[in-house]
Amino acid sequence: MKILVIEDESKVGAFIKRGLEEHHHQVDVFADGLQGQQAAMDQDYDLLILDIMLPGINGLTICKNLRARDVTAPVLMLTALSATHDIVDGLNAGADDYLAKPFHFSELVARVNALSRRKNNFKQEKEILTLADLRLDTTSKTASREGQEITLTAKEYALLELLLKNTGKVLSRALISEAVWGLEFDTGTNTIDVYVNYLRNKIEKGFSGEKLIHTVVGMGYVMKVKSTWQQQL
Repeated sequence: MKILVIEDESKVGAFIKRGLEEHHHQVDVFADGLQGQQAAMDQDYDLLILDIMLPGINGLTICKNLRARDVTAPVLMLTALSATHDIVDGLNAGADDYLAKPFHFSELVARVNALSRRKNNFKQEKEILTLADLRLDTTSKTASREGQEITLTAKEYALLELLLKNTGKVLSRALISEAVWGLEFDTGTNTIDVYVNYLRNKIEKGFSGEKLIHTVVGMGYVMKVKSTWQQQL
């Protein structure tokens, strides 16, 4: 793969470059955020590895700017910060995965490989997913309810798509974490609960229809029309 690394710590950048090149990847490294962002816009990379704290412009802003320019390459965030709000900020900016420093190089390689597989296995499917008056267009990546368009972030969209494709099925937090973020579930964070609340506010609050996302205590979440669920039971 052709990989772009934006990392201002020269030793870390050189370490990542050397290791990934040993795994037969082509790697470009930039220490400055603005220069790295320009490279990402000018060239076609298969994967982007971004540090959050950078001179010129931080990694979160770079990720947001690239997604706004329709740069779809997977993004792996590197950060020394591991608090829930930092993880949420990174994923909400459009990142696909994160890795907290310090890290073992084998873990970096594993995450790079996982993102590569996800990218290569992706197939665009023209499909409309519906539940009650909620509609999700998987081609245009748009959602609406009662005819009103709903603006979703990349991760909110992925979570809603997963729930709609599994309507009536209880999905555990571990399953959601793996499917949406590609991460092993960390019981020390409430990232999934935070995103479910984000989604509830967008697809339920202000609409006359019934609630669609339900919590199953001790098990996870299910998307369903309550009346239909009760009849099936």
